[in-house]
Amino acid sequence: MSQTARPASARQQELLERAYVYVLDQGLAGLSLRPLATAIGSSPRVLLFLFGSKEGLTKALLARARSDELEFLARTRALAQDVGERGDLTAAVRATWQWLSAEPTRPLLKLWFEAYAHSLIEPEGPWADFARQTVEDWLELLAEAQFPDLTTATATAERTLALAVLRGALLDLLATGDLARVSAAIEHYLRLVAPRQHQPSTPGPDS
Repeated sequence: MSQTARPASARQQELLERAYVYVLDQGLAGLSLRPLATAIGSSPRVLLFLFGSKEGLTKALLARARSDELEFLARTRALAQDVGERGDLTAAVRATWQWLSAEPTRPLLKLWFEAYAHSLIEPEGPWADFARQTVEDWLELLAEAQFPDLTTATATAERTLALAVLRGALLDLLATGDLARVSAAIEHYLRLVAPRQHQPSTPGPDS
């Protein structure tokens, strides 16, 4: 039976932030309330009272992770606009990679991938929709950086490919730590697609 959500209290927010720092370091898989509560100066009983259940706490932590993601996306939009212009998908991809590949971002990205995988494996659990929402969030960012005159099918394919390249590169980086090699691959991809990104959809009379 569903419970009516309580308004978040200052104590709940405080413990959520502490728990978030904990899972960034320890991960969400196999999360146990007792060691978590000990680490953040609380108790399982208090956590269950504030969040309703372990599932409720997991959902709150995933929402907290997504808020960091959305904050990053907003900053990336601004950065891409500074270094490029609307219609410059390569600038958006480059700005995105700069943040994704930064060392301080690694714990958050590992948490994202963990939640992404669980969302695919346990679609009915607290992870439900996390993967889909993440894909939609990133595609929206990339869509804002595309030429407005691209056909819908072409635009969708181009931003989907860009997202796939970023996701694959990020997995490689997290697995190997080889920033130079993976960043070089990103730049190679951008050189390959840059002429297409700046090409009008309808050739002019002198082309």
